[in-house]
Amino acid sequence: MKVLSKTLLLFSLFLAFLFVFNACEHEPIWPEINNPNDTIPNDTIPNDTIPNDTIPNDTIPNDTLPEDTIVSPPDTTTQTGGTPCQPGVVYFENDVLPILLSNCAYSGCHNAQSHKEGVILDNYNHVMNTGEIEPFDPSESKLYKVITENDEDDIMPPPPAAPLSNDQIAIISQWILQGALNNACDENAGGCNTVNVSYSATVKPIIQNYCGGCHSGSAPLGGVLLTNYAQISAAALSGSLVGSLKGTAGYVPMPFQQPPLNQCYIDRIEAWVNDGAPYN
Repeated sequence: MKVLSKTLLLFSLFLAFLFVFNACEHEPIWPEINNPNDTIPNDTIPNDTIPNDTIPNDTIPNDTLPEDTIVSPPDTTTQTGGTPCQPGVVYFENDVLPILLSNCAYSGCHNAQSHKEGVILDNYNHVMNTGEIEPFDPSESKLYKVITENDEDDIMPPPPAAPLSNDQIAIISQWILQGALNNACDENAGGCNTVNVSYSATVKPIIQNYCGGCHSGSAPLGGVLLTNYAQISAAALSGSLVGSLKGTAGYVPMPFQQPPLNQCYIDRIEAWVNDGAPYN
């Protein structure tokens, strides 16, 4: 009897404990939220479901982007290109052809229209073929022979035109010795230097090679001689030299009936004139 009473007492205490425990249970304050990432795999959402233009630019501050994601803007600085002119190399387009165009390839002589004695000296192929150039051998090249001829009946250019200068003959000779190549270089490669332009090193060779054929001898074009410093500086200081080279209204464009000078040549001559056309 005593044992039964203890058993009933323990059972009553157990029931009381269960009642109190259940009374303390309640619903959670926040409802349970299923994680969408668990139900929708990432690879099922196409990239184009949210257009890029729907995300304003200011939603991600710039300072949150790593440095390597910021691409520098492209360099828009104008660069001069082309093959730079190498010292000691004679270039057909830059050095030889201007001499021939000014002194030989003009109307009544050796341009394509006149082609006197079948000789045309207005481009590389014509010079090589009709000038009978033998690469590496000036003495066997017809062109070199006639520009170094002593007989007035055979020398080119013929009188009353002035003969080529020693410097011009040396240029043609050196070009042939170097293989008579159809080569050219970019006078503007690296920029056009117009600081402290020299008469003897820059201006005189340009005028001699591009203008000397028309403005020399006993019958210069327009009665204008450009064979020495006094004549060239007078034309420079009067404004006619730069005006003609630039084709300014009121001046006859020079070189006459030939392609205009390289812009860098014009800029250098103009800089020299602006410095007072010094004899330097």
